[in-house]
Amino acid sequence: MFEQTDPLNRLIAELKKIPSIGAKTAQRIAFYLIGLPNKEVESLSEAIKDAKQSMFYCSICNSLTYVDPCLYCSDLDRNDEMLCIVEEPFHISSIEKTGIYSGRYHVLLGRLSPLKGVGPDELKTDKLAKRIKDGKFQEVIIATNPTVEGESTAVYLAKILKDFKIKLTRLAMGLPVGSDIDYADQVTISKALEGRTEIKE
Repeated sequence: MFEQTDPLNRLIAELKKIPSIGAKTAQRIAFYLIGLPNKEVESLSEAIKDAKQSMFYCSICNSLTYVDPCLYCSDLDRNDEMLCIVEEPFHISSIEKTGIYSGRYHVLLGRLSPLKGVGPDELKTDKLAKRIKDGKFQEVIIATNPTVEGESTAVYLAKILKDFKIKLTRLAMGLPVGSDIDYADQVTISKALEGRTEIKE
């Protein structure tokens, strides 16, 4: 029986650490990478290193960027009266693809998850509250994932933002419960944005 070598097992093990990559997918990717010409492997390796060294979190919205402030925060054509709160930086691109939202963003860099040791302090909501207080926002869209943790985070955000004189809305449930925004198609996200509901006490 064919026995995998240690370097291959190590590569597969590292690939399995990537979210949504299971054992079979990790194995396929590993064999694909090993089959690439050395020049392409080196190019991929350099791209990963460069991205890791060059990217950082925007000082205003927490999205990943290579310039500060990021392109979303420095864009003068965006609507300063709308703020969309998402869990992770990659959720921004999912919303941007719909082409119907042109406001500002704020990235929480996580969600409430007591079992994983993520509480209110880890979400750095003080920065969010200060930004809303100092800004001109008329509406804040809470676009956390429709999961148990995402819903808990949305409820918590609604509680700490209720005293601000702003309209608080939540993405409509066109998004499947228990899913991730990143996996939703553009039409689903568009409908969810259009059908967002106001959060009331």
